[in-house]
Amino acid sequence: MFTALFVLDLGAAVSWYVEGLGFASPFTVPGSSGRALLHLLRWQFQDLLVRPAPSAVTAGTGCTLSFAAVYDEVPVDTLWITRDLTTSDPDGNVVVFTAARPPGSQEPAFSKQVERAEQAVVDCPNPESGMSLRNTTQIGGQLAHCDAWRQDRPSWLG
Repeated sequence: MFTALFVLDLGAAVSWYVEGLGFASPFTVPGSSGRALLHLLRWQFQDLLVRPAPSAVTAGTGCTLSFAAVYDEVPVDTLWITRDLTTSDPDGNVVVFTAARPPGSQEPAFSKQVERAEQAVVDCPNPESGMSLRNTTQIGGQLAHCDAWRQDRPSWLG
């Protein structure tokens, strides 16, 4: 399944994705009034279908697209062990490229939070099914009690 974007100016959007972000345009489907659909491709499985919007597009009400990237392609290290580039296309759709940070370059504060979360995991055994579900939900700095958590889980879990 491909993500489909509706854009106000098809030419401007395609130029932005192709020239600005390195996508290719392998094919176009013509329509009665010009181009009806453009297929854009960056890497394998990074496809976009771009279509003319039926009416005006309001910037910022579109969608957020996330793509994998290579570490050297993106400039900003995050606290959650990635490096990202976040930008917006001419129609206000947010595009995020994310690359894993190399081992050894993680933020110490984030690593400590992950360690604390792993230590705070509570087993919540279900005596009826014999399954043990893991609860890491924190409420007000305290772990939620298994019984309270069980009340909110879907009925199919038993």
